[in-house]
Amino acid sequence: MGIKWSGKKTRLAKRKKQTRWAPFWTVPKIYGKGRRVHPGRHTFIKRHWRRRKIKA
Repeated sequence: MGIKWSGKKTRLAKRKKQTRWAPFWTVPKIYGKGRRVHPGRHTFIKRHWRRRKIKA
């Protein structure tokens, strides 16, 4: 296969963390108790592997 660069791996790991959903308990904290919102709505960066490249 070849060598896997540690710098590239850490950059990819950071991008992966940014696209995860927010924790479920943040929804009532931000929007209030009665509002039902998906936790993925207030993540930091939304990205899909096909739409947007990250150049990591």
